[in-house]
Amino acid sequence: MGLVGADIGPVRAREEFLRGGTVEGTVRSPILDSWQRSRSLGLAPESCELPYRPDLDLDGRLVRAATPVLDRLQARFAGRNMNVSLADGHGAVLQRRFGDTSLVRHLAAIQSVPGFVFAEEFAGTNGIGLALAERQLINVYGAEHFAERSQANACAAVPVRDPLSGRIEGVLCFGFPPTDADAALNDVISRAAGAIERRLLEQSSTRERALLQAYLDARSGAPAGEATVDGQPGGLAGSGLDWRDEMILKERATELISAAQRAAVEVPLPGGRRITLLSRPVTSPSGVEGVVIEAVLPSPHQHLAVLTTAESAPGPPAPQALAPAPPPGPLPGSAPERPAAPARPPGAPGTAGQPADGAAGRLVLIGEPGVGTYAVAARRRLELLSEASTRIGTTLDVSRTARELAEMAVPRLADYVTIDLPEAVLRGEEPTDPRAGLHRTVVHGIRDDCPFYPAGEPVDLRPSTPQLRCLADGQPVLEPDLRTAGGWIAQDPAHARRLLGHDIHSLIAVPLLARGIALGTASFYRSRDPAPFGDDDLSLAQELGTRAAICIDNARRFTREHAMVLALQRSLLPQSIPEQNAVEVAHRYMPAESRVGGDWFDVIPLSGTRVALVVGDVVGHGVHAAATMGRLRTAARNFAELDFGPDEVLTHLDNLVGRLDRDEDTAGSTGIIGATCLYVLYDPTTRQCVMARAGHPPPALARPDGTVTFPELPAGPPLGLGGLPFETAEFTLPEGSRLVLYTDGLVGGRHRDVDTALDQLRGALAPPDRPPEETCEAVVRAVVPEHPADDIALLVARTHALDPGRIATWDLPADPALVSGVRAAVTRQLAAWGLHDVVFATELLLSELVTNAIRYGAAPIQVRLLHDRTLICEVSDAGSTAPRLRHAAGTDEGGRGLFLVAQLAQAWGTRYTSGGKVIWAECALEAPAGGPGAAAAYFDDIPAL
Repeated sequence: MGLVGADIGPVRAREEFLRGGTVEGTVRSPILDSWQRSRSLGLAPESCELPYRPDLDLDGRLVRAATPVLDRLQARFAGRNMNVSLADGHGAVLQRRFGDTSLVRHLAAIQSVPGFVFAEEFAGTNGIGLALAERQLINVYGAEHFAERSQANACAAVPVRDPLSGRIEGVLCFGFPPTDADAALNDVISRAAGAIERRLLEQSSTRERALLQAYLDARSGAPAGEATVDGQPGGLAGSGLDWRDEMILKERATELISAAQRAAVEVPLPGGRRITLLSRPVTSPSGVEGVVIEAVLPSPHQHLAVLTTAESAPGPPAPQALAPAPPPGPLPGSAPERPAAPARPPGAPGTAGQPADGAAGRLVLIGEPGVGTYAVAARRRLELLSEASTRIGTTLDVSRTARELAEMAVPRLADYVTIDLPEAVLRGEEPTDPRAGLHRTVVHGIRDDCPFYPAGEPVDLRPSTPQLRCLADGQPVLEPDLRTAGGWIAQDPAHARRLLGHDIHSLIAVPLLARGIALGTASFYRSRDPAPFGDDDLSLAQELGTRAAICIDNARRFTREHAMVLALQRSLLPQSIPEQNAVEVAHRYMPAESRVGGDWFDVIPLSGTRVALVVGDVVGHGVHAAATMGRLRTAARNFAELDFGPDEVLTHLDNLVGRLDRDEDTAGSTGIIGATCLYVLYDPTTRQCVMARAGHPPPALARPDGTVTFPELPAGPPLGLGGLPFETAEFTLPEGSRLVLYTDGLVGGRHRDVDTALDQLRGALAPPDRPPEETCEAVVRAVVPEHPADDIALLVARTHALDPGRIATWDLPADPALVSGVRAAVTRQLAAWGLHDVVFATELLLSELVTNAIRYGAAPIQVRLLHDRTLICEVSDAGSTAPRLRHAAGTDEGGRGLFLVAQLAQAWGTRYTSGGKVIWAECALEAPAGGPGAAAAYFDDIPAL
């Protein structure tokens, strides 16, 4: 930041701001925030009147602790144009020191006389006020001051905290000309503030020693022979209590000190034992008031301590077991277990109760109530953080993790919590600008009627709001009093008034930072407790936010990976079901909530109106499983289109998986490839269904009469084991039967009974005549768990039969002279079907196919026409030699027949059967391009068949 006289940037920025212009990015955010707060408070640069307080305690503990430090600073800056100020926690100056003492005669009273209040609400932007507002080391240079009278000055200021409570007790401030600015001054002022804080701690130790001495003086009449430590009555040492017992007693004693009342409570210890703690006030000769806690230990003849005085007041109920959590820094209320009380106290003032005869009182703790309160609060903060480690991040869901943060904070830290995350984070992406595209992700509090912006909607926040300020600076922002928080109010004044009307009065905004990335912001609001948030609350909120941010980032990264794998998985699954008439199909793919696996399905039309139905499941999850699934699905489709039987397809897939696994092992990959598969082949001309499986659950078969069965199929081994054959099972299905293929995620799981799931599936399939789409919906509702732990692929196929009137069959002897008779019969059949346009092309196809079967095949020979979406011509024979397409030379007398078939047919091929082979060709139901004349002309140019 430039200084006045060296750079005019701040001057022009300040002028632009006062004219109402936008200066974001040209002024440091703490300065701009302070300017905005000053304007919202109605301050004017030319008239910042400072109140004067003549009733200050100029000899209080802060001044006593700071005086030697101020003396050393004054000596260090002797002769320099430097002044050192000490202000209290409200901004009122308590002391001023000058390096050049002659400066006092030339300075105005507000710059030289103690008592003036430099809080930001009165003085605008200045070192003391801004250090109190930002609660950290602050530098203000020249034109950055709000008041015009301070334009020629520069300053560095730092809060001074009580080491025990963390509360800001005051501010140490250096003032100097802007030309004397030196980065080393920040180090000097920080070390000076630390020295004052150490002296404050020493004062607390002195008070502690005074309280302990008063206690010892009151117990000076201990009976002869009582055990002593260093000449004093013994404490818990030698009492038979182990370290766990002492920890429990000290935690309870700290709570009693913080309560600052006479009490006698029984504290349960492990093993069914109970110890009575007595609390009573004690006052030192110098007037320091505290509380002493004694443990009443039973004598060897007693099982527990008993009170004998009616004066003892019952204390609060014994606490639950608390984790040991020492307060920050030495604790005056935790004096060492020094002397113990005698069996009979000498009637000192303040005695709350006396041990019974034979019981010994032992000192547990002694201290001031305020310090006890700090210790209890510190322990509870550590307990909250410890619990947060186990309760935040239980899932890998971004929104749920954010809600767990809010649930942890309410009501133990805040009364309301709102969390805003960029839309990119919710999608699993890394935000480019965390301040843009914020969505209100969580609203949680002690009541549901507080008018915060609702969850699930975008929020458009101004740069002046604490939420965007914390995102811009990467530091938490504390607004102790929202009534004076101009940036927060400016977001929506009407909305701010409604919140203030619900007693919302204090705010902490924390950036959710993880691995250097801002993922959003969490806002903590207080309403029930009249005290505003303090620095301890700020530190706790920041620590909670940091821990939650790591969990949110883990969830975001998982969401991104899950989305990528899911996108890959879906891209490798069928994007649409191919058109065919054999089965009516519906399907579902449901990824697991936490991990995407390798489940897949496919519908593959085959020759002769047949169709193959396939489902499979690759071992493992993630990208590796999805990629492997894609390779297997492609291979299965290729093997199926070669017209292999189900057992042959599984054998080829088994070999492929074995090769893939060996390749993975050679490449050093730790991924083991394995898969299961179910392959079903259905022929609508015969209603025959052939199935084979490789370690996969059998399908469900719902017949038209409502019966549901799970066919017994030979249980082949999973793919990849190799060496074992696969067997098939064949069924004849009534038309309208429903085949339900699924992966084991539908019926399996660690917490599910397979038989119960199969019964649920049977019940969902029982209603007859239900279309496949409705069947899918019913199965999903009845069988799919609410939170699937594994992927689920579901395929429902309702079978159809090809009308026998659309099938024509002729058996032929191996006589070439009969080819013309077949052509005539085919012509009549096509005319009966109304397919006049394709007669000529079909005659050509069948002539070639029949002639090849007669010349190169073996009897019996059969011709079959199938009238489906296309016209399918099939010629079968008992031979095993398939024709091969080749390009005939100009002088060749043959070899052009299959070339002609390939030109006239949409597709053609050969499939092998148990009794030979079938050569087939598919023709469109309309005339080929160019009409019959084109085919006839080509036929005239080739040798006669």
